[in-house]
Amino acid sequence: MASYYKDINFYDIKVIFLDKKCHIPPETEAMLQALYSRSHQSVLERIKEITDDYERARNFMRKFYIGYGHKSIGDCASLTVFVEGASMLTVKAIQDWRLFAGQESSTRYIDFSKQKIAVPQDISDEAKAKMQKIQEKLRKFYLYAVPKIQEHLKKLFPKKDNEEESTYERAIRARGFDIARGFLPAGMTTKTSWHMNLRQFADQLLVLRHHPLDEVRKVAKTTFDLLTEYYPDSFPAKRYKETEEYYKKVMQSHYYFTSADLINKLSTDNRFVVTQESINHKIMEHYKDVFASKPPKTDLPQFISEAATFQFEFLLDFGSFRDIQRHRALIQRMPLLTPEYGFHPWYIENLPKELQDEATRMIDKVRKVYDEIDAPLTAKQYMLPMGFLVPNRITGDIKGLTYFVELRLSRFVHPTLVEIASKVAEVLQDRLGKYGYKLHIDPTPHRFDVRRGLQTILLRKEG
Repeated sequence: MASYYKDINFYDIKVIFLDKKCHIPPETEAMLQALYSRSHQSVLERIKEITDDYERARNFMRKFYIGYGHKSIGDCASLTVFVEGASMLTVKAIQDWRLFAGQESSTRYIDFSKQKIAVPQDISDEAKAKMQKIQEKLRKFYLYAVPKIQEHLKKLFPKKDNEEESTYERAIRARGFDIARGFLPAGMTTKTSWHMNLRQFADQLLVLRHHPLDEVRKVAKTTFDLLTEYYPDSFPAKRYKETEEYYKKVMQSHYYFTSADLINKLSTDNRFVVTQESINHKIMEHYKDVFASKPPKTDLPQFISEAATFQFEFLLDFGSFRDIQRHRALIQRMPLLTPEYGFHPWYIENLPKELQDEATRMIDKVRKVYDEIDAPLTAKQYMLPMGFLVPNRITGDIKGLTYFVELRLSRFVHPTLVEIASKVAEVLQDRLGKYGYKLHIDPTPHRFDVRRGLQTILLRKEG
């Protein structure tokens, strides 16, 4: 039994760590935790009933789970689902959950030239054919552009004598992919890991099975069926008609954030607006020393969140929306990808001169085909390159926004997102600076830094 857990005593306290050798299913481990609310019995006594016997563990869990009567038990057990070959639109839908945890393939470090490109299956064959044709044109341009962009960048940023060749090459590749990603269609397939507790999976899948996109609904159904097979007590088959109809109505009519949802109409000339701010001046004054003494690379404490909240609306290319969406502490809306606000000029301006006119013609062609295709707006997202601007709304407290700004206002972050982070920083500093509030940010966030080539995962050398 000693190999299954660590039991450390100090004073009269036990600290117990269950080793994975116990082979306890996630639901059973959750039940072991839940029983603390009903019994003084030690987990060490409980675990003797189930260790080394999977079926006994499942039966133990069922013995108590059904009568427990509270979904919170599902908070105590987590698992990971891996989704591969889904479009970026579907992966964004999966990640549109504030308690989502996981990783996605990065357009900065992975060459997407060989990935399949998805099209929605619930549209006409004619619409699919037109969509696939323009997607392949975008892929062809991407393949043609990437080496030329990297050659161009080497002329702009020649390697210095003190820079390692491999690090320099990775940095050039990353910057090149930053530019080229704007021309990848949102239907490009990718991979994501999806790690949450059982309760969050059940709650999110309830919403996703009514998503406007057919692909998302199918992924949700497949995932739910899979989890039901292995964890039937956490994912019961019974459904409630009124609840299902409610989510279907809400998801179909309100899920995507569009220009019609904006509080203030945005334009490409005025891409950033503060739409809401709430500052408790007495609390801010009380926490002056907390703000003033915060060192670099340190988060504000959780309780500071009560002091101030802000909401911003802005235009940002869909590619960089994929980055900002990772900030789970912020409340964000999922934008509908359309050509309405145009293509972010950064992606054109940073191409070699000889590619700029060709890229502009390509985007014009995309617009033309977009107007010709007879399909819902949600489905037509698959053909649009990720450099198109989309409307965004984020709401966050001072802790979440500070973390966002200090992380994203950096030379290692995509320049179009740096622009937004910079504007948020200006607002925070202007409104809160008198209370000792300060930001530790990169003083030269637009400078090319070869150290971005160090941001990789390499096989550790033996010895």
